[in-house]
Amino acid sequence: MKIKPRDVHPKTVWTLEQHNIHPLLARLYAARGLSSAVDIDKSLSQLLSPDHLLGSQQAGALLADAIVRQRRICIVADYDCDGATACAVAMRGLKLLGASSVQYVVPDRVVDGYGLTPPIAQRVHALGVDLLVTVDNGIASVEGVDESIKLGMQVLITDHHLPGPELPLADVIVNPNQVGCSFVSKSLAGVGVMFYVLIATRAQLRNQNYFSNGNEPKLNSLLPLVALGTVADVVSLDANNRRLVANGLQMIRKGHSQPGIDALLKVAGKDPHRVGSHDFGFSVGPRINAAGRLSDMRMGIECLLTDDHQQAQVLAQQLDAINRERQSIETHMRDSAMKLADAMLDAKESAPPAICVFDPDFHEGVVGIVASRLKDKHHRPTFVFASSTQSTTAQPIIKGSGRSIAGFHLRDALDLMVKRHPQLLLRFGGHAMAAGCTLYKEDLATFEEAFSQVAMEWLDASTLEQMILTDGELDAQWIKPEVAQFLQNEVWGQGFSPPLFNDTVQIVSQRIVGGKHLALKMKLKGHPIDGIWFGRTDSLPSHAHLAFRMEIDHWQGLDRLKLIIEGMADES
Repeated sequence: MKIKPRDVHPKTVWTLEQHNIHPLLARLYAARGLSSAVDIDKSLSQLLSPDHLLGSQQAGALLADAIVRQRRICIVADYDCDGATACAVAMRGLKLLGASSVQYVVPDRVVDGYGLTPPIAQRVHALGVDLLVTVDNGIASVEGVDESIKLGMQVLITDHHLPGPELPLADVIVNPNQVGCSFVSKSLAGVGVMFYVLIATRAQLRNQNYFSNGNEPKLNSLLPLVALGTVADVVSLDANNRRLVANGLQMIRKGHSQPGIDALLKVAGKDPHRVGSHDFGFSVGPRINAAGRLSDMRMGIECLLTDDHQQAQVLAQQLDAINRERQSIETHMRDSAMKLADAMLDAKESAPPAICVFDPDFHEGVVGIVASRLKDKHHRPTFVFASSTQSTTAQPIIKGSGRSIAGFHLRDALDLMVKRHPQLLLRFGGHAMAAGCTLYKEDLATFEEAFSQVAMEWLDASTLEQMILTDGELDAQWIKPEVAQFLQNEVWGQGFSPPLFNDTVQIVSQRIVGGKHLALKMKLKGHPIDGIWFGRTDSLPSHAHLAFRMEIDHWQGLDRLKLIIEGMADES
């Protein structure tokens, strides 16, 4: 593994420091392409205007009309954290704006599959619904939208996934990635799209003098949910997304969050007053996602919708238990998948540029997580497949979830594979770094060959070489808990990597903890410091050049600094 510090222009650092930015933070910002006061301004006044989000004005008019006429609205959600938070934002937001009848339906991952399908449309219609609103799905639901309109419902699609060759004939589509949309933030999550639609709806109602004097609702109470869904969906944290997340985190720290978010943080052992974006991605998000993977996402949505603190705590504990079950399943699947991948790689004269594994005993709700683990280990685009319970024909169906590396757009790769093999995939969709597909089991070998072929064309040796980009060495004056806490309060995530430093440390002692982690006592620039390398059991030399991030260890009322090791430079 190679460790490479990011390039930083000293003049940019100096410019940022002139805006009273902490010297270390100025260096980190500059390394991530920020160079002006506007770039670092997190205020809501700097949010992009809904006016540039194609379809938002029409969506606002459609929802405003439904609210004024007291029509029945139903939200069709997705079964991941982005979909759950988007559903909660839609439900809470529409009620704040005066909607009298709002309910939701969320498909079951195993029984219903993804998105607005004709059976889901029929289920919604049976509820007596006038207006169907999708959140975090719908852009590919051509048949489901056709069925909804045939049944007499109006359809509003709010989504952020990449459109396919055919758009559904909905009344309105709001999606920053649709052709003709000038909205700059193409990385807006599904929950962010719905939040913007609510802003446009409020503007329409305001123009109709719907609100009595001083009675116009504030929508910023929804920002904790927007922040959670944005981070959990691993969309790129561009400037607009960082503002949404920063303001949501700030509200949680000040005690202005939904009871469900507070309860989920507490069952994860996190202090809501010190919450960081990392907690969304690794603590809260997985607990909500677990419901959609193994159980019923309604549990996650209800946790986010309730205003009863006691009920929120009960639901959070149930979600925590489901997540523990998910972790157990994942552990067994990961071990099996690792063996399959290792055997595949060992069987080749040279390591293939892409990995594809299948086991009939895999759980389809966990394949994405396992694909992510394999991708991290081997640094190759990876697909993991499981048998699908949706098989209704004599031909068994399998479902796959993929994760990718920089330089390999996974959804585009699937699109190219379909052009070359038109009958290969029954369904597919996703993003650059994560995608999913469904195919007949008998076509798996063709998929593997086609997937490897695209990878060979798009990737080269330099792309496949595992490299860690860091922020260089950490000055001795910054090796302290308050600096780690200060950095944790900033917004980091996909496309805006959390601070990662590198330096040569002296290993004082090392031992295995939990059977699979390496606990370290080290010296860094003369500072005694503890560290841990998760998932590693091989011992380190007496001096090692490590890539690490700083973390706060809260113990018995005291804050201690510890290092989380992410990698070690090759000795060569």
